[in-house]
Amino acid sequence: MKNKIIIVSACLLGLNTKYNGGNNENRDVIALSKRYILIPLCPEQLGGLPTPRPPSEIKGNSVFGINGSDLTTNFLRGAEEALKFAKLYNVKKAILKDGSPSCGSNYIYDGTFTGKKIEGSGITAALFKRNNIKVYSEKEIGKFLADEEKE
Repeated sequence: MKNKIIIVSACLLGLNTKYNGGNNENRDVIALSKRYILIPLCPEQLGGLPTPRPPSEIKGNSVFGINGSDLTTNFLRGAEEALKFAKLYNVKKAILKDGSPSCGSNYIYDGTFTGKKIEGSGITAALFKRNNIKVYSEKEIGKFLADEEKE
């Protein structure tokens, strides 16, 4: 365990940063605070979006709100700001909320606002991966811990 600092989606730690003003509190993620320093971030807030905010999904190379507004600039800005934190603290791993248009690491919604999921990464998760930051979803805590044991 060389680097004990991890970026975590703020909503997973019980912070009310989710688009609807709620959270996605995850006890397994919170339990990691006993062994790691967790940096809670919400890229959507870092990008200037309010909470609550309309749901948004990725369609093509853009992010749109359910009302049709183009939020791509906000999502890109939030991802860049999150990356600044990662670089500042030399973070090599992140645990992000899967399905999110920012944080989805394995799947995202398909852009039709019908609840259909597709394989893919959110804007921040993709940027982290391109910058050699290993991204796990909240469903992959076991994998995260197994990978930590190997180091």
